[in-house]
Amino acid sequence: MSRTLLIIKAKYSKLLNRAENPTETLDYSYEQMLEQLQNVKRGVADVVTAKKRLELQQQKLEQNVVKLETQARQAVTANREDLARQALERKALAQQQLQSMDSQVQGLADQQEKLVAAQQQLETRIEGFRSQKEVLKAQYSAAEAQVRVGEAATGIGTHMADTGMAIQRAKDKTEELQARASAIDELTSTGALEDLTAGDQTQLDRELASISASSQVDSELAKLKAEVGAGAPQGEIGAGGAEPAPSPPQQQ
Repeated sequence: MSRTLLIIKAKYSKLLNRAENPTETLDYSYEQMLEQLQNVKRGVADVVTAKKRLELQQQKLEQNVVKLETQARQAVTANREDLARQALERKALAQQQLQSMDSQVQGLADQQEKLVAAQQQLETRIEGFRSQKEVLKAQYSAAEAQVRVGEAATGIGTHMADTGMAIQRAKDKTEELQARASAIDELTSTGALEDLTAGDQTQLDRELASISASSQVDSELAKLKAEVGAGAPQGEIGAGGAEPAPSPPQQQ
């Protein structure tokens, strides 16, 4: 089972490597870092809000302490020691709350300072990553383009390989057809293949017919020569077939 899981993980990792686009991965990582920065900023805002809320409560307690002290003085002036005691007790309780709030506000202030420092570090890191990301994307795009150009020039690319194979197949088929046509011509000329357009005649019939035609031509040619030789022109013959009489000698 462990070996099977290892093989599956290896296949899955190889599949992911094929599907992974470095530029997309870099952009996604950059977006994740920006999201982390936004979370840090929200954390800083929450801490500042909580600190401001405590500071407002502190202001109210301080105002209440001043008010209670004034009331205690008025009660003493009016000879109401019981009321003065109550006012002073409430004043002491408010002062205790103020001391507790002081520590809480200080803690929030320290937390705010740490978050702000972390925010600044993260912003610096994100800015550096952004610059590096753009450089890496440019380098990857340039290398990818160079590979495509090299594959196209050398014919080792997928598309060019398919085209080259198609051209080679076309050449092979053309050569095969040319060789087949030459073979058919040679076999036909030697009589190894019969002409299907000649009907039921065999090769022997065709050869005998050729000899007979040749003999007939020779016979007709000899006959024509004999006829032409027999019709050659001779001496002219007079009318009625009689020879003309000789003329008489002239008188001296």
